[in-house]
Amino acid sequence: MDGRIAALEEQLRDVVFGQEEAIHQVLVALLAGGHVLLEGVPGLGKTRLAKSLAHFVSSDYRRIQFTPDLMPSDIVGNVIFDVKGSEFQVHQGPVFANILLADEINRTPPKTQAALLEAMEEGQVSIYGATHELPNPFFVIATQNPIEYEGTYPLPEAQLDRFLMMVRLSYPEPSAERRMLKEHKIGFADYIARASAVLDVNELRDHRRRVQQMTAADEVLDYIVQLTRASRSLEGVMLGASPRAGTALLDAAKAVAYTDNRDYVIPDDVLEIAAPVLRHRLILDPNAEVEGLSADDFVARMVENVAAPR
Repeated sequence: MDGRIAALEEQLRDVVFGQEEAIHQVLVALLAGGHVLLEGVPGLGKTRLAKSLAHFVSSDYRRIQFTPDLMPSDIVGNVIFDVKGSEFQVHQGPVFANILLADEINRTPPKTQAALLEAMEEGQVSIYGATHELPNPFFVIATQNPIEYEGTYPLPEAQLDRFLMMVRLSYPEPSAERRMLKEHKIGFADYIARASAVLDVNELRDHRRRVQQMTAADEVLDYIVQLTRASRSLEGVMLGASPRAGTALLDAAKAVAYTDNRDYVIPDDVLEIAAPVLRHRLILDPNAEVEGLSADDFVARMVENVAAPR
């Protein structure tokens, strides 16, 4: 792994305890140029992960608390009449940031959720018919609670597909929780404030460019195609992975290879990142859900059914 990226990952592990896998997956998405949906119960460090990442990358950070009364203009911005200058001026919303935390994104209606669609897909927003470019890089970290559904609006498939990965945070090991208590006692925020940035946005853009240049042999491309096609014929899956899911899997696998100090993708890179890339793109039929099966179960079946190239 590049020294700066390794240092960034280590810094994040020093402030978000017991979430090593989630941290690595978020960095993979950051390098691949995608967006991340973080899923986990409250108190696992989702907000801290986003805020710390923005601090260590030395980037512009904004946070939006999604609520039922949030309007699209609260996200992208608005046009305000300046009485003194006798002209209309664009007031940019919080979406104009390098790293945007969309906290509890499923607590706002679909119309407001859709305000992020153009931003996440095109890197731009429209305000009263005029197009405005967003900062580069632009990275969205959205969060949602997997168990509290009252007062929430499930993300539509089109919105989910804009996220490169869905990363799940789980309860940390006892040793990590104990360390968390010790750090909390001595002052957690002070440590983050004292820690210096590891990267700046120019360096991040350079890392992303290198990731895009990674190569993948035809055998690896065929393997990705076979995996996505296999998902469409699994019993219990109502809607399988689309061709866009295949490109997402390739982009993420390139970033995994980059963190492993290689300039080419191997099947193990695809396997490592398959679940977070595909789990939110599979729609299960009601019978599978009644049986308690999850999308991860079907991703595991795909991996078992499709032989990896050697």
